[in-house]
Amino acid sequence: MSKGRAEAVAGASGILLRYLQEQNRPYSAQDVFGNLQREHRLGKAVVVKALDQLAQQGKTKEKMYGKQKIYFADQEQFDMINDADLQVLDAKIVALTAKVQSLQQSCRHMEAELKELTSALTTPEMQKEIQKVKKECAGYTEILKNIKVATNHVTPEEKEQVYRERQRYCKEWRKRKRMATELSDVILEGYPKSKKQFFEEVGIETDEDYNLKLPDP
Repeated sequence: MSKGRAEAVAGASGILLRYLQEQNRPYSAQDVFGNLQREHRLGKAVVVKALDQLAQQGKTKEKMYGKQKIYFADQEQFDMINDADLQVLDAKIVALTAKVQSLQQSCRHMEAELKELTSALTTPEMQKEIQKVKKECAGYTEILKNIKVATNHVTPEEKEQVYRERQRYCKEWRKRKRMATELSDVILEGYPKSKKQFFEEVGIETDEDYNLKLPDP
């Protein structure tokens, strides 16, 4: 092994030993590499070599599970825990779990509040919006004032008269259109050309030519 490689393995050994002792759970070389690579930039080959050395030195333990080797801290270095100690730890876990849940809920509330605040208008934006609304209100007020003082309002009687005239004109429109259609149909029975050609030769213009449509009765 080269000097540089040996130094890298030696440096990694301390990191891996501390990690296995702190976590105190079994890991494969791939697990350790994946968990520590981002923080410590350790190469996989260096991790595998360092883990093997730690096991050979008796600082950690290793065990084969099928084709995979598992590494874990030597349990002899840890104090034995009795039932009373386990109950205390369980109580601490319950308390810490409740605290975590409470903090998570507080975080969700603060995130919702922050989202609401960031989506709200700032004070300058709100002042600008108020001025805009005031200007619009002033414009509408002026329009309403002009309407109130106007002398050319349409009376209900005048409005009814307009509706009656509209109905009369539409009725006459339908009548004349029906007559023109019936007359042209009679002529077209003996006309050698198409309806379109007939209208063009005679100079007949239809409602459709001007996109006109009879209003509903």
